[in-house]
Amino acid sequence: MVFAIEQINNSTELLPGIKLGYEIYDSCDSVSVAVQVAFQLSGGLDPVFNTGDKCAKSGMVMGVVGASGSTSTISMSRIIGPFNIPQVSHFATCACLSDKQQYPSFFRTIPSDQFQADALAKLVKHFGWTWIGAVRSDSDYGNNGMASFLHAARKEGICVEYSESFSRTHPQSRIQRVADVIHRSTAKVIVAFISTGDMKILLEELSRKPSPPRQWIGSEAWVTDRDMLRFSFLAGAIGFGIEKSVIPGLRDFLLDLSPSKVADSPLLTMFWEEAFNCRLVKSEATDRSVCDGTEDIKTLQSSYTDTSQLRITNMAYKAVYAIAHAIHNAVCQKTDSTTQCDKFTKLEAKEVLNQLKKVNFSQNGYDVSFDANGDPVATYELVNWQRNESGSIELVTVGQYDSSLPVGKEFLINRNLTWVEGGTQVPVSVCTDSCPSGTRKVLQKGKPICCYDCTLCPEGEISNATDSFDCFTCPKEFWPNAERDTCLPKPVEFLSFNEPLGIVLAAFSIGGACLTIITAAVFYRHRSSPIVRANNSELSFLLLFSLTLCFLCSLTFIGAPSEWSCMLRHTAFGITFVLCMSCVLGKTIVVLTAFKATLPGSNLMKWFGPSQQRLTAVSFTFIQVLICTIWLVLSPPFPMKNLTTYKERIILECALGSALGFWAVLGYIGLLAVFCFVLAVLARKLPNNFNEAKLITFSMLIFCAVWITFIPAYVSSPGKYTVAVEIFAILASSFGLITCIFAPKCFIILFKPEKNTKKHLMSRGL
Repeated sequence: MVFAIEQINNSTELLPGIKLGYEIYDSCDSVSVAVQVAFQLSGGLDPVFNTGDKCAKSGMVMGVVGASGSTSTISMSRIIGPFNIPQVSHFATCACLSDKQQYPSFFRTIPSDQFQADALAKLVKHFGWTWIGAVRSDSDYGNNGMASFLHAARKEGICVEYSESFSRTHPQSRIQRVADVIHRSTAKVIVAFISTGDMKILLEELSRKPSPPRQWIGSEAWVTDRDMLRFSFLAGAIGFGIEKSVIPGLRDFLLDLSPSKVADSPLLTMFWEEAFNCRLVKSEATDRSVCDGTEDIKTLQSSYTDTSQLRITNMAYKAVYAIAHAIHNAVCQKTDSTTQCDKFTKLEAKEVLNQLKKVNFSQNGYDVSFDANGDPVATYELVNWQRNESGSIELVTVGQYDSSLPVGKEFLINRNLTWVEGGTQVPVSVCTDSCPSGTRKVLQKGKPICCYDCTLCPEGEISNATDSFDCFTCPKEFWPNAERDTCLPKPVEFLSFNEPLGIVLAAFSIGGACLTIITAAVFYRHRSSPIVRANNSELSFLLLFSLTLCFLCSLTFIGAPSEWSCMLRHTAFGITFVLCMSCVLGKTIVVLTAFKATLPGSNLMKWFGPSQQRLTAVSFTFIQVLICTIWLVLSPPFPMKNLTTYKERIILECALGSALGFWAVLGYIGLLAVFCFVLAVLARKLPNNFNEAKLITFSMLIFCAVWITFIPAYVSSPGKYTVAVEIFAILASSFGLITCIFAPKCFIILFKPEKNTKKHLMSRGL
């Protein structure tokens, strides 16, 4: 402060011709002393008169620089604020001081803790720490700073295991309790919003008993204090500090100490005697020798002579210049190339206060201005405690934080960091490890949101990000993979020609058709034989033709459903089976009619000859064609994706369109089968060798049994097995018909030709 005022008083540009006076008070970090000084300043100093040419006035205070601590600054500001005396602090960082309603005359050159709290929260979030401990000074600085940090941390999703406060004035038991909490905690990261004096007390307590490795995150009050570097277990600590600065000429000013200057100041006297281990004045109270005058401060290596790490010092330097610029703007005017200042003007502190709100200047490359809350632009250095090659700890700047930059770009790390115990990997500090993809967080009852269990996503749902609170359902045609972290297309299922079941059914279908064609060939080869002629060869060939179609229509049920295959499979099946039943029914009627016609006076055969037989088959089949046509016109079958039978796969199947149409087709076939079965039963006692009614009865019995069991099996079978059941019913009933009706006749034709005679057929026994 003295150096800055002397620079200003020697300046020809700032306040030319005007000398600033000053008084410096040491508050001894005591609120009561600071309050006493504040009352003295607000009341005005004693009048000062100068008998020389220069005029002076009573020592009215135009501005106050300080105090260093937030608590003392708050007390002072409440006293001098009502008098409109501007106060510029270089080290009071409490966010509460930005409240202009309570502190209307307060300004500061150091950023508010609100900015530092936000920066610390972003720093913790940047490294993925969600489970931390918090320690603070029990003061306005610590309590308000930590409150701001905790508020910012909650926004970032960071949880706090504990938050402890203490002060150097507390009993030792309180300090020990805080140390014990740190020892027992599971959080590997500690955020310390603590003043330098309090931090030393805590670290001394922690050094007495080795504690588990902890990653310390520090506020600017202690993390850049070089006296703290002696605590080696803090190696790897990181935090934000005020930017380093260079003040030209300051080191020479500090080293220009004459014995008279030292002797006039109790503070400098104490410093000199401690530095050189001698006494300026001989005293019996100490065994130190008297300083002999050869002591050279320029050879001294101490924090006093080291001006390479100026941080808070620069804040005081800028505070003095800010008040000087405000006074300059109030009393000076620039005319042409010169600046004229009226040193006789009666300047009020309120006018300096108003001008201070507007100052905007640059000094030695440092910009100074204040926002509406009296705060400067917040810029910090990110510092890291790193061990050098010699093993000692040094402060290394590894990044910057600038609150004036756009959101998301304020924070920059441009160098490698070292961590607790010299590690190069970022330590992990979480209450619960991250939940992997495929799981979701379930909060543990009564614990912070950072403590949770990882639960596997429910069936049909996934989570594709770590630490997901929710799982979401896959789209309808997708299903989760085994890990439940992505949705995959559901496998499509249908009865295919490439799978064993499809191959077997297709083989039986083609085999049945071939068997039917062979049977027809045998019948055609022996078409003039008595057994073929006696069993109505025309209906037999028509029946064999329809059975061939029945076997082949089952092939339309295999393969991926399409619009034409869905319409063809049911209608072809319905029509061919009705044609088949019509032929069987015709043969049954022929048997009955043939025997009734042998009775005296009967002319039934005249009414049921070949023409009538063909007409009967065509008529019954036409009815089925009509039913199928109505079904196809009104609501035809169509291909569909069945997403409900199985959750994990898609069934391609043919929807019936109209269930009434399907059951009408099936019911009509059943009606003909029952009618045919009844007639065959009635004709079962007719002469055996001529009678094929028994064969028809057995075939109809098999046919009806197959289709009666088909109904419940069809309804209950899932997916592609529904189609397989239908194909099986078609093949089983078709094989039943060809086996029961044609196998015995083919056996006689091929292996018992002696029975294939008219005489044998007309006899009553075998």
